Amino acid sequence: MSDPLQVIPGIGPSMAQDLRDLGIFKVSDLIGQEPTVMYKRLCQFHSMQLDRCVLYVFRCAVYFATEKDHDEELLKWWNWQDKFLSDNGVNSVSS
Repeated sequence: MSDPLQVIPGIGPSMAQDLRDLGIFKVSDLIGQEPTVMYKRLCQFHSMQLDRCVLYVFRCAVYFATEKDHDEELLKWWNWQDKFLSDNGVNSVSS
């Protein structure tokens, strides 16, 4: 795998391109990013409301880049849904 972004759980070729469209080219570029802001910027870039799953993937990606010790469950993007976070007392990296 030659794309450095695809080492992030949940990031395939299409999402890697979305990240590049936001100016993110390597994992460390995600440190300090706000997933909600990233999601809104990408919606504006595409001139449409994107599926909210994109936000969940961004939350997971920022967590992956930010934390050194990963909870395996939090490396699954679907566990970054609003309901999962509130039901499990998880403090999202950023809403």
